Amino acid sequence: GVPAADRESVFGRFTRLVDARDRDSGGSGLGLAIVRELVAQHGGTVLLGDADPHGLEVQVRLSAEVGTG
Repeated sequence: GVPAADRESVFGRFTRLVDARDRDSGGSGLGLAIVRELVAQHGGTVLLGDADPHGLEVQVRLSAEVGTG
């Protein structure tokens, strides 16, 4: 998981937490930065939370209008 104190930092470009580098898991550290930017462009939000025991839950919230027809 990601400690609460580090959660905002994971949205930075090229940000990878120390544990991720140690695992040689690959990735550039751009994923959540891109997600946040795209979601913001559509008026939405990205929320992070715990996914026990060691995971991270990412929620994307977007508003949508209900069409008729």
